[in-house]
Amino acid sequence: MNNRQQLTPLFTRLKEHAARNPLQFHIPGHKKGQGMDPEFRDFMGERALSIDLINIAPLDDLHHPHGPIQEAQKLAAEAFGADHTFFSVQGTSGAIMTMVLSVCSPGDKIIVPRNVHKSVLTAIILAGGHPVFVHPVMDEQLGIAHGVTVQDVERTLRTHPDAKAVLLINPTYYGIAGNLAEIVETVHRWNIPVLVDEAHGVHTHFHERLPLSAMQAGADMAATSMHKLGGSLTQSSILNIRSQRVNPRRVQSIISMLTTTSTSYLLLASLDAARRHLATRGKEMLDRTLSLAALARERINAIPGLNCVGREILGSDAVYDLDETKLTIHLKGLGINGYDAEKWLRSRWNIEVELSDLYNILCIITPGDTPETIDTLVRALAELSREYYTAGRRNRISIRLPDIPELVLSPRDAFYAKTTTVPFDESAGRIIAEFIMIYPPGIPVLLPGERITRTNINYIREHMRVGLPVQGPEDPEIRMIRVIDE
Repeated sequence: MNNRQQLTPLFTRLKEHAARNPLQFHIPGHKKGQGMDPEFRDFMGERALSIDLINIAPLDDLHHPHGPIQEAQKLAAEAFGADHTFFSVQGTSGAIMTMVLSVCSPGDKIIVPRNVHKSVLTAIILAGGHPVFVHPVMDEQLGIAHGVTVQDVERTLRTHPDAKAVLLINPTYYGIAGNLAEIVETVHRWNIPVLVDEAHGVHTHFHERLPLSAMQAGADMAATSMHKLGGSLTQSSILNIRSQRVNPRRVQSIISMLTTTSTSYLLLASLDAARRHLATRGKEMLDRTLSLAALARERINAIPGLNCVGREILGSDAVYDLDETKLTIHLKGLGINGYDAEKWLRSRWNIEVELSDLYNILCIITPGDTPETIDTLVRALAELSREYYTAGRRNRISIRLPDIPELVLSPRDAFYAKTTTVPFDESAGRIIAEFIMIYPPGIPVLLPGERITRTNINYIREHMRVGLPVQGPEDPEIRMIRVIDE
């Protein structure tokens, strides 16, 4: 380990500044908590509020870093094996948007999985780009989407050799990683950059039993959620880049355009400290975390009606590796859906899970867990089983992937076009101006600029009838839909 990784230049500078206790005649107006609601101040603590500061000269400026922020970002780049690292106080969504806008200009094609985060689509609208979609591999048993295959990426590149970049999700929310290194190698033969939504994989870089990180796999850019699993405060994130195919100065310019000028030094300091913690103690912490996750998985799999997914599902380049700290708990055998299980755990055991879908709940094990937290989860799930398990009972709703519709207008043109509303059931042939997504599998059925087909309408209605949540449209019942006024 590099001894420099013990340093926290920004966090240390903030503590030193607070210790000097300067008389403040600048914002924030609460001035170390003295000018705010006393109950909130007491709850938050005066030490935290003393470093809720702004970009005064001694503390550097995220938009033009040259002091402790610059040093903190350099240390992060060293820790993650990147050429440059940029701190984000706009969350990973801001980092993802920076990636897309850094490589995509009006009219440019960018290859993306169909199940991308909405920030990718937002950035494509802002850039005026044309998305070229690749379907992820669908797991019909679990009802979730995995990664994309090397073959599908290569086939799409051959069909669209003028694409400017490929964006991938690795790992997925459920901890599934594709064969990222081979996909990166394939894309680089076209000499275009690989962008990675690494929102759920910050920790993978720090343990050999976890999937390869984006930087380890040779990707060019990775938006990485330090706050999700790396120990920083919510909304803080990092953007790692390699500079062979990406211009770091342009990245700095774009992330600055997307970033508030009132940057939170609490968030920035938490990134600095979290990086130190991962770089110096990550392997040790993750050893314990993986052991706890293995114990939880073994005990859950002994409960009637439950299946906690493990490495047995691996076997293709779309399902190539697994982050074992993610516990995908499959509920088909109980005959209940994940949404009901989530509510039951909340009301009966005061347990909050990461997410639920039709077939599963997802629980995330982190360095913040202990044998006691694992035991409580297992006992709760055992009670859930006793209440709902009946041999032979199954949830039998099937999840299918919709066809990818024809993209008639770019998402940007559709977003800014004159629109009108029409009855959804009569909208076949019209160009949609809003999003429609169904969970699971969380893949958009329709995006702005795509032509609605009767198949799309039937698919959505069929899934609504069995109670699957639909997100996106202004009208939640989807009686009416917004389309381009032609």
